[in-house]
Parts: sequence; C-alpha cells; structure tokens
Amino acid sequence: MKNILVLCTGNSCRSQLAEGYLRFYAGDKANIYSAGIETHGVNPKAIQVMAEDHINISKHTSNHVDEYSAILFDMVITVCDNANEACPFFPGNVKRFHQNFPDPAKATGTPEEIMDKFREVRDLIKIYSANFVKENLA
Repeated sequence: MKNILVLCTGNSCRSQLAEGYLRFYAGDKANIYSAGIETHGVNPKAIQVMAEDHINISKHTSNHVDEYSAILFDMVITVCDNANEACPFFPGNVKRFHQNFPDPAKATGTPEEIMDKFREVRDLIKIYSANFVKENLA
C-alpha cells in the first residue's frame, strides 16, 4: 500500500480536492493524505463543488505537513508553485510530482463566477487525479 501526500499552501482547496479524487480513484491501492505548509481550514466552497460531483470531503481537516512527520511517503504531489518551492525534505525514496493549479479561493466576481472558478479547478484536478492513479498506481 502506497502512502501519498498532496501538499499545498493552506490545505484548504486544491489539496483537499485532490485528496478527495485520489482517494476515489486509488481505492485500496494507496493511503492518501493532504497537508499544507500552513493551515487555513477546509474551504466551504471546495466541499460544495465536490458534493456536486458526489464526493464528500466535509469531514476532511486542514493539516500542517509537520503532522505527518512519522509517515514514510512513497509519493508527494505539490499542487501549487508555492508549496513546490517550500516543500520540506521527505526521507527515503520519495517520488515528487508537481502540477500547479489556479487558486479558486482567489477568484473574484459574482458568487456564481466564483463558484464557476471552483468548478473549473475541480475539473482540472479530477482529470489530473484520474491520470495520476492510472499512471502511478496501476
């Protein structure tokens, strides 16, 4: 069983979306964790857009990367440039992956325009997660 960490700045949106989809696609092939180099709480809009796609992340928590220091990770995925640059060292033979996704929490406009940005990022992360599992956990 592989241990996979998804790392973002605040562990509030992008890493939460990725954790939800990676858990869904990986099933029993991996333990999926998410963390931030800071913690900002799980964004309610992230919970909402995942629920629209029938994935429940309402019980997810916003965790700091240091909380997982005892876990030996096989893979670390950074989902924003900031986390990639600030990513701490992980001992062992850890494969690093990076994909920068736009931050939907920074979206501006009407409430519907903001939700559309969350859906757009959700869909990008969904495709990435499905492909990641297919290519790395087959």
